[in-house]
Parts: sequence; structure tokens; C-alpha cells
Amino acid sequence: MSDKILRKDEAAARTANMPDYEVVRKAFSWKEARAALAGLPGGGLNIAHEALDAHVAAGRGEKIAIRWLGRDGGRRDVTYDDLTRETNRFANVLGSLGIGPGEAVYSLIGRAPELYAAALGTLKSGAVFCPMFAAFGPEPVQARMEIGSAKVLVTTASLYRRKVAPVRDRLPELAHVLLTDGEAEGCTALAPLMEAVSDVFETAPTKPEDPSLLHFTSGTTGRPKGAQHVHEAVVAHRATARFALDLRPEDTYWCTADPGWVTGTSYGIIAPLVIGVTMIVDEAEFDPDRWYDILGREGVTVWYTAPTAIRMLMRAGAGLIGKRRFPRLRFMASVGEPLNPEAVLWGQEVFGIPFHDNWWQTETGGIMIANYASMDVKPGSMGKPIPGIEAGIVEVTDAGVKELTKPQAIGELALRPGWPSMMRAYLHEEARYKKCFRDGWYLSGDLAMRDKDGYYWFVGRADDVIKSAGHLIGPFEVESALIEHDAVAEVGVIGIPDETAGEIVKAYVTLHKGFEPGPELERELLGHARKRLGPAVAPKAIVFRENLPKTRSGKIMRRLLKARELGLPEGDISTLESDEK
Repeated sequence: MSDKILRKDEAAARTANMPDYEVVRKAFSWKEARAALAGLPGGGLNIAHEALDAHVAAGRGEKIAIRWLGRDGGRRDVTYDDLTRETNRFANVLGSLGIGPGEAVYSLIGRAPELYAAALGTLKSGAVFCPMFAAFGPEPVQARMEIGSAKVLVTTASLYRRKVAPVRDRLPELAHVLLTDGEAEGCTALAPLMEAVSDVFETAPTKPEDPSLLHFTSGTTGRPKGAQHVHEAVVAHRATARFALDLRPEDTYWCTADPGWVTGTSYGIIAPLVIGVTMIVDEAEFDPDRWYDILGREGVTVWYTAPTAIRMLMRAGAGLIGKRRFPRLRFMASVGEPLNPEAVLWGQEVFGIPFHDNWWQTETGGIMIANYASMDVKPGSMGKPIPGIEAGIVEVTDAGVKELTKPQAIGELALRPGWPSMMRAYLHEEARYKKCFRDGWYLSGDLAMRDKDGYYWFVGRADDVIKSAGHLIGPFEVESALIEHDAVAEVGVIGIPDETAGEIVKAYVTLHKGFEPGPELERELLGHARKRLGPAVAPKAIVFRENLPKTRSGKIMRRLLKARELGLPEGDISTLESDEK
């Protein structure tokens, strides 16, 4: 746990959406947050209406909603008016295909303009939208579409041929595949369908509890779980974007998360548009030079990215920034996995402001714990709960759930249910869903601790924690200490069996350019870790690797490291993955 504190910028805190955390927390109610939205006649609520039509009705239709940057240098500005008409067309296309409320429309596509029209048009029609990561192989695609009874898929010709065609005969409910480009047998071109329908559409009269989004998350074993969310989730999307990301209508906002993950939907499509910002959407893959160009040239004010990307920028070196300056950048946040303290401090050093880490899961549907613009940042901490969220550290036994109130006690991170974006079900898995809730708590499966100031600290997934000689050791703590060393670029830490201690800590390390692996550097890193963590927690062995195994969303796969270490069958890597949270 880092003992450093980055003091808040007093001027920024005064102008933040939440200038005083404690005052807002005491006064906040979800009922009032719901009242801040436009809503539909008769008490209805629709995510797409809040993201688009409400702005157009208020006279803000000419504002740029999306500034799309093509990988080859093309640019396209899409206004709220434009996007409203495109989503109307897509909703009408679904109607022409006989797709009704509650039926599932899937996407398998990158950051293309058609994706945003499809996502919001689906929600506007009353159907359920389910994004998939374009890098999935045929088997994960099939599993997700099978579980969710996909009726429509929006994709490209290339992705269809490689990912869907091999399993199409196993998807009897898939009635329509709409291609945004090219041709493929058994598919329909989307563009002519869009041209043939009206750009006027009356939003479906959805209710707050009507299903809206289906997001899949994988556990350590078994088939992926389909977390079902409802239209009321938009209440939390708006509130958390205001509090945790400090988003305002005048912002130019860039969320780098892929739209195939829950972050790329909740905070890469819905929340920013509900706030009324201009979103940057970059079609290209990660490139440090390009990213720095975008931050400066496009005048990004709020940037939401992932620890993996931050570490890759660190690895590329601050010298790459050159003479670029980012005078408009006022807030940076991170999500996807815990952010190492070193990365938080690097942000402060390079950009003059820290990265603000936050925590949430596919199941929570929105940010639950965060570092805020109006609070001091403790590097390595997740921060404090969002107003309206009651969190706790609990011990779960056969006898029940007991809250641990002593500071720095390690237990499972739990939340009191009832927030608007909370999942309403695991599709077709009621028993699995009910298992997440016990004695009035939602059990996250993450181990954490809370310090005396009320800041929460991630320890690890319950099944990742290392038990060594009576100590509970969180891999993240060890990884964070090692990554402070100038030589270390990335780290993965696991526990391996030991006859005396039960388990000992072993670290897998990749190095920055200019450093060579060898016994001398290994001794130096072991000494560094012992000095920072103490001999009981520090790794007993370090292995150098050129690359570490990662999930498709960029997280280091500790379970795969352990399987390889112990010579266990690795199985299907997709079953080892944990989707972006």
C-alpha cells in the first residue's frame, strides 16, 4: 500500500461536479438522480432517448456528438442531429426485419460509425443490445450468441467469414446478419436497408425495468455469463460519469476502451452522450505517437483509459511526447484492472495531473468506487464509493456474511444491492445469479481492504490471493512494488506450492528497453522488493520473460502463468479470461 498522497488541485476541486464528496454523499438519492433525466411520457425511460433525442429536443442537435478518426487519416464529425437520424433509421430497419422488443441484436465490429447507430438504434427500438469483442474467435462468438438467442448480428464481411460463418449452422435463431461493408453468402448489406427507411422514429415506450443491455463476462471455468441490464441503468451511467469522470457537456472526451467490452459501451457510448459531450472515437489500434497526437490536436479534456495502455505508454518513454503539450487535458481516469501506484505518479509527472483509478464490474454496470477530482489521491487506491453506493469489507463463512470494520482488514469487497445499473440476472442461470447475493450484500469476488480514511484498496481476486506462512498476499501489491523499479515494464505474480510455507511468491517480469536479464538484475529486484514489502511478502524467485500472457482486453493472465508453472493443462484460454471490468 503506497504511503504517498497526491493532494487535490484546490481550484479544480472547487469547480468539479462534486466539489465536496461528503456533502454530496449525504444528500444524494437515486430518486433525485432519476428525476434529472428527461424520461418518456407515462414514466417510461429509454437509454437512447436520454443520449440523443433529449439533446435534440433541447436545441443542442447541432453539437458534435462523435468525432471519428479513421485509421488511415480520415475524419468524420457526427452531430447529435445526425446520430439521432441514423439511430432512427436503424430502429426502422429492425422493425422491417420483424425484430421486436426484448429480442437480441449483437455487434461484432470495431470502432466504426455504424456501431454507434446500431447500438443506440437497437435500444431506441426496445430490443436488447449485446456487443462482442472483434478479436474473439468462432467459439466465444458462438457461445455468446447462443446464450443470448441472437436474432440479428451487425458485423463486417471479413469478420463474418472468419468468426461467424464457421459456426453459423449452430446458431439457428440468428435470422439476419447485416454487413457494414462487402458481401458474404447468407448476409445482407446494411447500407441499402438504411437508405430505404425513414429517418423518423418514435422511441419505443420502454419502462425502467425493461431489458436493454446484455454483457458477457467469463469466469475461471465454464461458459460465459450473460449479465442482463435494464434501461434504468442510464440513471447510474449519468451520475457516475458526472462524479467519477467529472464529465460536463463542454468536454471533449476520449474513452479508449474497445466497444466490445462493457466499459466501451457504458462509458464509450452511453454515459458521455447522456452528458452531452463531444466524443473522440479512434478507429486505429494502440500507437503511442498517435495517442499523444490525438490528446493534443483534438483538445481532449477528459481521458478514460486502461492500465495496460498506460504501462505501454510508460514503456515507450516520456521522450516520445517531445514538444507536444496538452493544455486542455484536465482529468484522467483508468479502469480495467487495478492501476499501479507508479503509473499514477507517472501521470502526475508527465501530464501534471494524476490518473484517477476506479473500480467496477460487468455485473455492476457502472463505476462503484472511484478517486474524485475533489479528493486527494492515494496512488494504488480504488478510492471511495460513489454517492448512492454502500460498500463494505466482509467475511463470508457457512454461517453467513460478517462486515469487517477494522481498518486494513482484508475481506471480500461487497455492495448493498439496489443501484440502478446493477445486473438483474445472469441469463438462464438463476442459481448462479442468486449466489452473488447473500445476507443483503452483493459479493464481488474481489478481496480488498479499507484504510482508516475510508479509501478502498484492491488485494486480488479471491482465487488469486497467495497464502504464504500465514500471510495473505495480494499479487497486485507485489506487482506494484516491482514495477516501481526503473528496469521493470510489466509484472505477473503467482503463488507456487511450498512444503514449508504452503505457497511462495514468484514473479514473472518483462523489462524496459536498455535492460538485460541476468542474475545481477534478479538480485537487485529481489532486494528492491524486500526493502519495499518485507521478506514475508516479497517474491522468493523472479523469472524474466519477453512477453507475459494477456487476455484479449490486455490483462495479465496469472492463472495461465500458474498453469504453465505447475505443468497443468491450459485448456481453452478463453475459459481462463476475465472480461474487462
